Amino acid sequence: MKAWQQKGRTAIKHFFRNKLAFTGGVLVSLFLLAALLAPWIAPHDPYLNTGVGKAGPSWDSPLGTDQLGRDVLSRIIYGSRISLQIAVFSVSMALIVGCAVGLFAGYYGGIPDTILMRMMDGMLAMPSILLAIVVVAILGQSFFNVMIAIAVVFVPQFARVLRSAVLSVRERDYVLAARALGAGDWRIVTRAVLPNCLGPLIVQATLGLGTAILDAAGLNFLGLGGQIDVPEWGTMIIRSKSLFLSAWWVPTAPGIAIFLTVMGFNLLGDGLRDIFDPQLRHRR
Repeated sequence: MKAWQQKGRTAIKHFFRNKLAFTGGVLVSLFLLAALLAPWIAPHDPYLNTGVGKAGPSWDSPLGTDQLGRDVLSRIIYGSRISLQIAVFSVSMALIVGCAVGLFAGYYGGIPDTILMRMMDGMLAMPSILLAIVVVAILGQSFFNVMIAIAVVFVPQFARVLRSAVLSVRERDYVLAARALGAGDWRIVTRAVLPNCLGPLIVQATLGLGTAILDAAGLNFLGLGGQIDVPEWGTMIIRSKSLFLSAWWVPTAPGIAIFLTVMGFNLLGDGLRDIFDPQLRHRR
């Protein structure tokens, strides 16, 4: 336990020293706080008409109103809840399935490894957005199906990352010692293999959260989310794409929110990669 505590303290120290990780963490934290505190910090109800439609930014509505008179800032704040929920849920599902596939393939190898990895290669061969569209087309249009589609896209990525890490760990001395002492496969995998593969997984999951937000916005922009009045960032853009000339702030605000959130997760992921990789860490 002391070793893990020391590693945790070391990681936290390097996190605050790493400019990429710290900047990304600040951006992500701001949007997380906005999602958690939305009912208290949003100036208006995101669904109600608060004034004149397509009104410019003002003290009462800092980001103006949309074509239906709804406060854009309030919809951005509540939209962070939906976008982050989609990202976290889809990445969590992909992480569970991908970890199971990667662990099994990397630890046992042989024919199961070949079969599973060829399946993952087949999924990776398709463009991610096209694969997501196919999944949504099969399951139907809804936010839940969008999350499933994004999870399907990410499964082979997590499986590949974990398999590579397991292949580099399974022949280490501590794994061979545990096997020689008669430990079962489950105990070896959960106690010796998986804990030493968490670094690449954490980095991939962090980067995946940003990509999931972007994919969700893209799918909802294509009208595959199913609910056109929900304040989701991609849906907000598609509903206001005709207002770029007459009310530019309506489609621009959710686009900037997507940009900042994705950039935050990408910076955080890059910073964590530097922290977990000693060679990259010492180059900074």
